Amino acid sequence: MAPEKIVVCPGFALASEKIVVCPRFLLAVVCPRFLLAKKIFAFAAALLAASPVHAQDPAASYPSKTIRIFGQGTGSTADYLSRYLAQKLTERWGQPVIVDSRAGAGGTIPTDAVAKSAPDGYSMVMGHAGPFVSAVTLYAKNLPYDPLRDFEPITLVATGVTVLVTNLNVPVSNARELIALAKQKGDLTYGSAGNGSISHLTGELLKSVTGIPLQHIPYKGAGNALTAVLAGEVQVSFLSPLTAHGQLKAGKLRPLAVSSATRFPGAPDIPSAVEAGIPGMEAKLWFGLFATGKTPRAIVAKLNREIVDILRTPETQETFLKQGVQAAPSTPEELAAWVKSELARWTPIIQATGIRAD
Repeated sequence: MAPEKIVVCPGFALASEKIVVCPRFLLAVVCPRFLLAKKIFAFAAALLAASPVHAQDPAASYPSKTIRIFGQGTGSTADYLSRYLAQKLTERWGQPVIVDSRAGAGGTIPTDAVAKSAPDGYSMVMGHAGPFVSAVTLYAKNLPYDPLRDFEPITLVATGVTVLVTNLNVPVSNARELIALAKQKGDLTYGSAGNGSISHLTGELLKSVTGIPLQHIPYKGAGNALTAVLAGEVQVSFLSPLTAHGQLKAGKLRPLAVSSATRFPGAPDIPSAVEAGIPGMEAKLWFGLFATGKTPRAIVAKLNREIVDILRTPETQETFLKQGVQAAPSTPEELAAWVKSELARWTPIIQATGIRAD
């Protein structure tokens, strides 16, 4: 058997710094300074791996499972926009993006569901004025979420107007005649997409600027409000051009005005509120995507890039406009600022006009 080989670290003279190496190995060198340096290197490497710069990007593997977009009721504009984006994102990512449409309570039900979801980017809600603006006042005592604190804005999706429409059996041909009839009869009703929805707010604006009596009948979503006015359950409604697109095109509803001071490009044949003789009935329809609060910024940024890219394509812009809304891509910061401005605008109006959840 070969003799044992003993090597002493040149930096140390003490015999105690020697080590006996197994004869099966040719040589081994052990030095306290070497061992210390090795430990320091291992510790530094561990710190480096744990640092934010080198941590794994949470967006790198996103999405890796099904994404859910919470809509606002079948047949609504929010539902249409949710389904359109879900299809486009599925095509891009190869991961299923599904729409979970839940109607009722002015859109607060699906909004609350997302507020309480895991902050991982796999749950989003198609927000609008109902659950993000008017609900703050209408449900001040029991709203289960905060629209500014509990969500991460992704992008504004689309903007538009509502259309003042009547059932064909209502004996009017324009807004002035409707105002006169409402004052004469005193019992006309209007249907909305729910308490606090933009259709509800527009109806109350019409009452405020004209002084006419109109009884509010809230429905669970715009689709149900459309069905109600078609069936004559209510005489009047305020609907998105997208929601009422097919019925307007078929001549099954009578459009009297849009809720803007000028004609809307998505419905150019319908008079503006000013033209119709009801200036002041101005209410902007808007929709934006929101993720659960505290969703990682990298994931929010990735969602924003992908969705904004979809919204900027000529195909999307043309499709939306034909349906009665305008694509409106934005940054997350712009959407957050928009919600704040809408809260500042509508809260005093809701309080001053006495709008309530019927």
